[in-house]
Amino acid sequence: MKSLVIYFSRADENYFGGTMRYIDKGNTEVVAEYIRDILGADIFKVERKTPYAKEYMACIKEAKDEQSRGEKPELKNYLDDISGYDVIFIGGPVYWGTLPQPMFTELERLDFSGKTVMPFTTHEGSGLANVPSDIKKICVGANLKQGLAIVGSTVRDSKQKIEKWIKENV
Repeated sequence: MKSLVIYFSRADENYFGGTMRYIDKGNTEVVAEYIRDILGADIFKVERKTPYAKEYMACIKEAKDEQSRGEKPELKNYLDDISGYDVIFIGGPVYWGTLPQPMFTELERLDFSGKTVMPFTTHEGSGLANVPSDIKKICVGANLKQGLAIVGSTVRDSKQKIEKWIKENV
């Protein structure tokens, strides 16, 4: 079984349970790396060609505007083929009830027929939100498994929770 993690993550200023804090590595990236380490999975980071603002409030305004327009931003790099993978982990922070728009740019390009898809999110109160239902619409023909939501401020202590989720669903 060959696995791939496709994720979006943002460092810089982030929201942590009521306060703002600068981080060097985004919360979702920490989770993606745990999955990579647990399974020996390949990993692909979705990155906007023009990064979001470093300041949290400016970033969420950009993200909300982008989402309300249904915009699919240009990416730095694209993943074109996932045919060699059996299990695809799809993750990101929850932006306005779903994945950030750059994830839609990437995911809509791919053929998920026959793949097992495992969604995961990082959040500060949104849980999985609409991510599983949105992924189901995009990943036509995939076997969508139970998702995992991790509070962003706890990701560095979540490796056992991630291992349990993988063991129960893969």
